[in-house]
Amino acid sequence: MNRKTAVVTGATAGLGRALARRLVEHGYNVTIVGRDERRTAQVADELARSARGDQDGVQISRHLADLVRQEEVRALADVLADAGVGIDVLINNAGAAFDSFATTPDGAERTYALNHHAPLLLTHELLANGSLSGDARIVNMSSFLEKRARLVVADPDVVGTSWGDRRYSQTQVYATSKLLALVAAAETARRAPGAIKVYNADPGMVRTGFTSNAGGPMRLTAPLFRLWSISIEQGIQTPLWLATADEPPGPNGGFFARSHPAAPSARALDPALAREVYQRTTAFLGIPPL
Repeated sequence: MNRKTAVVTGATAGLGRALARRLVEHGYNVTIVGRDERRTAQVADELARSARGDQDGVQISRHLADLVRQEEVRALADVLADAGVGIDVLINNAGAAFDSFATTPDGAERTYALNHHAPLLLTHELLANGSLSGDARIVNMSSFLEKRARLVVADPDVVGTSWGDRRYSQTQVYATSKLLALVAAAETARRAPGAIKVYNADPGMVRTGFTSNAGGPMRLTAPLFRLWSISIEQGIQTPLWLATADEPPGPNGGFFARSHPAAPSARALDPALAREVYQRTTAFLGIPPL
């Protein structure tokens, strides 16, 4: 039996963990990526146990990477290439909303580095080294909060360092990173070769530890958000559908919520902004544009 292979980043908790489990149930070989060795090993063991029985023969593998750091994103791409298995589904799930301004060793604001740079860099590295199958589906976890982004369209800061010169807003930084990732993904979809698809999946307001673990204002408002939030199982439905539907959903590069195409902000639909963000970001990352 020729099984498909899926890679899920940020797979040790919350949405990523649940997505990995459901992909195993769908018969995918699953590679999980985490930052903590103990938790990553624990989830891999759980997935392997769940695969025994109905999905006996499913292969589970794990890798460690701190995706805030570009060198670790590149190293992850190399390790995945060395495995020699074509990747049919890449779910860029890892994300965060840091509560204070700080830059990475690469010179980027941390939230931008993880939410915007890492998925774009990993996608391009896997395209460059031939790890993605010809009809691979790339699913980036997006957010309805992109509508609250604070971005100068005429001169977009794709690195996030401008937040060091003004009042740092945890929510706005997170929202802006998600807008940048969304438009960069849309431009990647336009340029991607063959039948490769790139999607932006909004899981909705989900009851995970994301806001409570974020610290800062998000942690303070977490109890309020829980009043309107949905379960993790409900939250994974859109990305799971994008990854596993028999026919690739459309539009390529689109924004999806509740397992349907959805309307993002007007800025997210601006092709000129998408091109500019894509070009500036690939230049910062030092990768050739597609």
